[in-house]
Order: sequence, then structure tokens, then C-alpha cells
Amino acid sequence: MSVAPLLTAAVTAPSQTSLSKDKLASSVLTALLGLVLVYAAGFAESAILHNAAHDGRHSASFPCH
Repeated sequence: MSVAPLLTAAVTAPSQTSLSKDKLASSVLTALLGLVLVYAAGFAESAILHNAAHDGRHSASFPCH
């Protein structure tokens, strides 16, 4: 008697609806994060954005001068 059919019968795959709900939730959260970033960048003063990018370059050990 083979063990493989018993193992494959015991493993259940997630349903298609739960996968599509997860993808939808991920897409919505990603879109909201993108909108928040664009909104924040649009209303921030340019000096604040420059300093944030400048500090990010230095924290990544990337020379910017």
C-alpha cells in the first residue's frame, strides 16, 4: 500500500475565495499606503522632503555630496 495517496488526501488547499480576498485586501492596503505617501509628499515643505531623502541616503551609506 502506498503512503502518497494518504498524504495528498490529508493536505487541503486553501479555497479560491480566501486567496482572492487576501489579494483584494493587500491591493486595497497598498493603494491606501500609496495615497498617504503621495498626500504627505504633496503637502510637505520641500526642505522636509529634501532632509528626509538626504538622511535616507546617509543611513544607507550612499554618498550624496
